[in-house]
Amino acid sequence: MSSFRDREAWKEASKLEDKNIRPSKYKRRKAPFYKVLQGMPIAVDAFRYGTIPNVTAYFLTHAHSDHYTNLSSSWKSGPIYCSEGTANLILYMLRVDKKWVHPLPMDVPTIIPDTGGVHVTLIEANHCPGSCLFYFEGPQTVNAGDSNHKSSFVGSSRVFRYLHCGDFRASPNHVLHPAVKEKRIDHVYLDTTYLDPKYTFPPQPLVVSACADLARRLSQGQLPSRESTLSAWMKKASNIEESNNNRRILFIVGTYSIGKERIVKAIAHALKTKVYCEPRKAAILRCQGDNDLNSLLISDPLCADVHLLPLGMVTSDKLKAYFERYKGHFRRVIGFRPTGWTYTQPADVDQISSIANILSHSPHQAYDFTKLQASRQSTFNLQIYPVPYSEHSSFFELTCFAMSLKWEKMIATVNVGSETSRVKMAKWITQWEAEQKKRGIDTVLPYRQPDYW
Repeated sequence: MSSFRDREAWKEASKLEDKNIRPSKYKRRKAPFYKVLQGMPIAVDAFRYGTIPNVTAYFLTHAHSDHYTNLSSSWKSGPIYCSEGTANLILYMLRVDKKWVHPLPMDVPTIIPDTGGVHVTLIEANHCPGSCLFYFEGPQTVNAGDSNHKSSFVGSSRVFRYLHCGDFRASPNHVLHPAVKEKRIDHVYLDTTYLDPKYTFPPQPLVVSACADLARRLSQGQLPSRESTLSAWMKKASNIEESNNNRRILFIVGTYSIGKERIVKAIAHALKTKVYCEPRKAAILRCQGDNDLNSLLISDPLCADVHLLPLGMVTSDKLKAYFERYKGHFRRVIGFRPTGWTYTQPADVDQISSIANILSHSPHQAYDFTKLQASRQSTFNLQIYPVPYSEHSSFFELTCFAMSLKWEKMIATVNVGSETSRVKMAKWITQWEAEQKKRGIDTVLPYRQPDYW
């Protein structure tokens, strides 16, 4: 991202992505260079650009709206390749004509028709259900897309390797995958949502476990070990609790249309209860092919202690209105609001740490239910717990991923709209590269579990 050629490519991309440019029926929006693989007739998450010149294969990493923008029942620009779970979701939600949708197997190299011999391997992204990374391997055969920056390797015999991360939560499993392990990757298209040291939130599995443990303890009337506002509520309300023992606690989990299912399942299993959500949401969940989740879903809200609502509904005012519907059946409501944006960086964290310092201080060695604290707006009858949970990689995880993988170039795919943002991210990528060369590391960094560093 630092060479003159790269800077020129980003300038061109910025012009193409100018929000003041409005596509019309007769003039489509042009695709920036990072949406089309260099030298290959392959576009990834580029549906908003319609029919892209010389592209013969359109890939979709997962079924979140910012990745399938403009994909609809009228799509006819070319074949769509994705995981089986994502295929089920876009067929149901977007009514895409089935003839265009080609689900691919996970973890198996598959040749892509009409690409000049490019193979792709799908790797679980650790993001939302159906999400995957795409590992491409093959020759450069055509300068596809709208960019004026062409590759000089088109037509050569050289084999290129590209890893497109889409959105992902980086883990040791990714760099240990047989498809990429010990291979030199030419281009890594990186999910840079949290490429900033202030976003170093706890490992995903520990947060999921903490939510489940807290829900179980609250349902049993156990208090957190710390003295807190919650402790005071519980003490003051002991008489109320005794008179309401025949009614349960209603637990609400905020979710996206797709995503946060790990927390839902963990809480439901901890409480030994079913899960309720409105019918369209239930249909979307069933598209995912998750037998465990399907076994938890139920259509009667009074028979489930866990209800699912859109993340934006998990606020004091909106939960209060929702709780009124079931006040005679549940004695109080507890909401979980899981999102990485709720994370607050400790004041003593050095924001300009070197890569070596970042790697030597593994964050959140211990994370449990005591770290979850109710929001200030909470009351005894209505409590909301902000949960520092994201299905995107934290800064620490991105650093570990970059230091454990052999790569030639990192290409940011998120927060690339402003030059200021791109420059800040480029500095970290440059530091990754320098530290990797300094260490001469050819192995995966030490990790606590295969699913987190």
